[in-house]
Amino acid sequence: MHIEIIGAESLGVRGLCCFVTTRDKRILIDPGIALGYMRHGLLPHPVQVAIDEKIQKKIIAAWSKATDIVLSHFHGDHIPLADANPYQLDIRRLVGLNTGVRIWTKDPLHFSQTEKKRAEAIADFLNVSLISAEFKEHGPMTFSGPIPHGDADDTKDTVLMTRIEEDEVFVHAPDIQLLNDDTISNIIFWRPDIVLAGGPPIYLSRLSKNQIERAWHNALRLCRAIDCVILDHHLMRSHDGLKWLKQLSIKTGKKVMCVADFMHKPRLLLEANREHLYEKIYVPDKWHEDYGNGKAFTDDYKNATLDYLTIS
Repeated sequence: MHIEIIGAESLGVRGLCCFVTTRDKRILIDPGIALGYMRHGLLPHPVQVAIDEKIQKKIIAAWSKATDIVLSHFHGDHIPLADANPYQLDIRRLVGLNTGVRIWTKDPLHFSQTEKKRAEAIADFLNVSLISAEFKEHGPMTFSGPIPHGDADDTKDTVLMTRIEEDEVFVHAPDIQLLNDDTISNIIFWRPDIVLAGGPPIYLSRLSKNQIERAWHNALRLCRAIDCVILDHHLMRSHDGLKWLKQLSIKTGKKVMCVADFMHKPRLLLEANREHLYEKIYVPDKWHEDYGNGKAFTDDYKNATLDYLTIS
């Protein structure tokens, strides 16, 4: 089994997209992408947009080769969209591409109203029937039931977790935020060798002290039970996330990684560094408006030196 994580916050974009290759399957999970639309009062820096474009191309290339696609839920950083903003993956770029691919989702009974509309748009644009995956097995894949998108007490949103087994076991656990004890127990029960999970959004003031403590406790549970734990997504939207990884590594005696570490790439927490990007690299007035209208491009930003943003 080969695991390529294509998009995540430590790679410079919002998402948790990966491409898993087994002997018989090529499984693309959560083929979506986003940039925090507004952070620190600033739109995405063109350097971020240039990286977004590069990762979108990788997602599209993986889509074209996939035998199976898994959509864990229908938030805009996890799926292609019919109403994509300039920094998200527009579903029109996928029309007619890999028409025989199987697309697995959570059960429609667990769709929110927004998710229902987005699922219908995917089915209509791509002329496919989405497959309800909850509690099912297919080849090396096993799917969970509906899992809370964070704290079950705070939201009715749910996500789908995916277990893939071939020689070793990989679990994709998106947007769980480590806030639900039962979710962590479910992952440990699956006996994975590698877990890719969305950590808690500690950059948000709405996260309570109790929630942060619960997430920390559950992170320790995961790291003590599983040899390779990769925590990213919401957690890597601030530098405090890196402090979390360091403290978890010290506490457990294991190297707890972000996606960039796992993929042997530099850590690029570009959203957390957006203000610094604007200070270092000039952005013309109306660049974003022109970019949205196809009149501005990222060519001047593709080879930007990011050494001062790379965190070891």
